[in-house]
Amino acid sequence: MAKLQKTAPLARDAMAYVLAGGRGSRLMELTDRRAKPAVYFGGKSRIIDFALSNALNSGIRRIGVATQYKAHSLIRHLQRGWNFLRPERNESFDILPASQRVSETQWYAGTADAVFQNIDIIESYGPRYMVILAGDHIYKMDYELMLQHHVDSGANVTVGCLEVPRMEAVGFGVMHVDDKGTIKTFLEKPKDPPGMPDKPDMALASMGIYVFETKFLFELLQRDAADPKSSHDFGKDLIPYVVKNGKAVAHRFATSCVRSDQESEAYWRDVGTVDAYWEANMDLADVTPELDLYDHNWPIWTYAEVTPPAKFVHDREGRRGQAVSSLVSGGCIVSGAGLRRTVLFTGVRVNSFSQMEEAVVLPYVNVGRKSILKRVVVDRGVEIPEGLVVGEDPELDAKRFRRTDSGICLITQPMIDKLSA
Repeated sequence: MAKLQKTAPLARDAMAYVLAGGRGSRLMELTDRRAKPAVYFGGKSRIIDFALSNALNSGIRRIGVATQYKAHSLIRHLQRGWNFLRPERNESFDILPASQRVSETQWYAGTADAVFQNIDIIESYGPRYMVILAGDHIYKMDYELMLQHHVDSGANVTVGCLEVPRMEAVGFGVMHVDDKGTIKTFLEKPKDPPGMPDKPDMALASMGIYVFETKFLFELLQRDAADPKSSHDFGKDLIPYVVKNGKAVAHRFATSCVRSDQESEAYWRDVGTVDAYWEANMDLADVTPELDLYDHNWPIWTYAEVTPPAKFVHDREGRRGQAVSSLVSGGCIVSGAGLRRTVLFTGVRVNSFSQMEEAVVLPYVNVGRKSILKRVVVDRGVEIPEGLVVGEDPELDAKRFRRTDSGICLITQPMIDKLSA
């Protein structure tokens, strides 16, 4: 009887390389002191935890993270929350800040350059495949399935993609594919995105996820680094080059999206604006959220601070500590205050007679008595003064805080300090 051959998962021979150097300027003051991947999300996580958790849950045990813009908060989080990967188990976790390794005057010049400058570090691990990831999106995905698609198709590069309404694709790399999924054209952030042949109102947009064989990627990076006209970017330079001179294949997110029994749709969000960030956090407060963070089969790993349980105190009319349709993290104290559709991160204190509705409140905020906060995002460590009302007078809110067109107010400590100046 013939012996069955078991094929090892391709993820064992892969390295995930997360590009986490971007500022994310559309998040306004939320990224004044931290890079976008380090922005808090969902009560206790950071945005980058989703890409890293996907890699880990997919079976990838070699991970590198390239950082650049205001990286201290991000690096500290990675050191605290992701230091469990062990070299003695053939695992590795490298934080790769822009450190002028190639030139004494050169930081990372683009996403491709952020990989090129660390080729020697990647080579020391000898991965057969490279999974290049953006560190600033919210989603759950099994990269093993994408790796299998890459190998089965014989592609030089496989590009993760999702369907989006055509005119919403202006901020993405957009591709045109044939009926076999081969990419025929790739346009970075086109003003008039091409529609899909079978769905003219929809466009196929790049997720910023790429799979290469390492040897091919290195050759591509070296060619690109020698080109003085290149902007050294995957979307602008490398992917269009492979589309023209090799074989590039599109991988649909729906085929490798991880969904629990509670999730009906494939969930992917670029929380790149204050509105999108607020909406994605609010999604989690729904009775059945579109994104299931309670799925034990696909956990979102993070640095979890050691905190006491959340506490709700006082129980009389007008001064009752309670929360409805809300997420309340460890270390929070809701003292005679009411919350509705609110996300409290670690260590928030909400004092008596206050009311919060549709609020996203980052760690260690202190909300003074008799405050009313509606449709707000409050940055870490803010001291909300007693009696502050936000969300009831649009003109006043716009003068004092960062107010979006849809009425979401971003509140930071410097804004609060100006109120008493």
